[in-house]
Amino acid sequence: MSSATIAERLAEGFSATTTNGERQNGDALAAIAGAAKKVEAVYAYPYQNHAALEPMNATAVWTADKCEVWTSSQNGEAALAAASEAAGLPVGKCDVHKMLLGGGFGRRARSEYVSHAVRIAKEMPGTPIKLLKSREDDMANGVYHPITQCKLTGAFDANNNLTGLHMRISGQSILAAIAPTRLAEGGKDPVTFQGLNPGGAEGAFGYTVPNLLIDHAMVNPPIPPWFWRGVNNNQNAIYVECFMDELASAAGQDPLAFRRKLMEKHPKHLAVLNAVAEKVGWDKPAPQGVHRGLAQYMGYGSYVAAAAEISVTDGTKIKVHRIVAATDPGYAVNPAQIERQIAGSFVYGLTGLFYGGCTVKDGRIEQTNFDTYNSMRINEMPKVESIVMPSGGFWGGVGEPTICVAGPAVLNAYFAATGKRIRSVPLRDQNITFA
Repeated sequence: MSSATIAERLAEGFSATTTNGERQNGDALAAIAGAAKKVEAVYAYPYQNHAALEPMNATAVWTADKCEVWTSSQNGEAALAAASEAAGLPVGKCDVHKMLLGGGFGRRARSEYVSHAVRIAKEMPGTPIKLLKSREDDMANGVYHPITQCKLTGAFDANNNLTGLHMRISGQSILAAIAPTRLAEGGKDPVTFQGLNPGGAEGAFGYTVPNLLIDHAMVNPPIPPWFWRGVNNNQNAIYVECFMDELASAAGQDPLAFRRKLMEKHPKHLAVLNAVAEKVGWDKPAPQGVHRGLAQYMGYGSYVAAAAEISVTDGTKIKVHRIVAATDPGYAVNPAQIERQIAGSFVYGLTGLFYGGCTVKDGRIEQTNFDTYNSMRINEMPKVESIVMPSGGFWGGVGEPTICVAGPAVLNAYFAATGKRIRSVPLRDQNITFA
């Protein structure tokens, strides 16, 4: 098992005749077959490590009548259940004391490290033991953001109107790996389709295309997938928003104007996009040497958009000067907290874009510490300008939605600067780094 063999298996999903779930209106395949012009691209998104600053750890003490655990967890109930099962005691005889998190990002919603600690504690009844995983053990034997590829095909008529779009995702299903009973009818994993659902859903697709087909060929390599901050919105937003830029370019249209025509029936999506475009000054020339890119999406019940300003040196060194971000979460209870969540999510999103990505060699994850799996540093952080614009009538999230628009906004700005499309992450594999 290697990155190359996994990529080959994913590529085979593009020719699969059966899929695990789809959403469709019209007849996209017929529209593509009869198109005056077609545009096609294949994108790829890798395994990602959570790389929490504090490695997985827990302290436990076990006796025949009582088990206590001290640990950080994103799911206290699951940690308690894991402790009870490993201890061989009823829940009523177990206590889990939740500590400060030390970094979670989805990783600490899984509680196998609690089970490990309790099983060791059972070997030494009455003696508190502390289990602390080494960084290498934590990163090489963890659970990872699922790996996927995506083939997108767009169809234009003779007047450069987008008449059809087919989006085929090939790759892992989180639910198939960890909770197959939660799969929908036909084996569909609804988590795979985050941000690609019909209007009114938790993560709705923000464009009206007369003939649309989005489907999933499920391919599950044995590397275990898990929820990773933002989950499938991360790659889906790159797939959709970078390809929208490709379609705009093929039609000879401005990326903002092209999107606006497809978003007339999606006013909340359009509102956040317009907000970032106005604040970044999209209709005015950028400063000398600075280039801009846009992205919008919907995730976790909130509408989000970003506009990035970057400069590029020698085609390989990117300086992200500024990202303007808009969020409509329905209601804003604490706007200051929302602004901090937006900025924090961009640290994670840009880290994944530039540095993230786990490779596999001889059946093993190769990146086992921060020397091979870097994290964004303070001096690389752009200025973030947040627009919190609650429209009322619904409650959306703020901690995860905006992470997904940072990457495509920067990638689209990179194309504006260089004329080159980047269709796979991380940028380190393209020898592209922060300036």
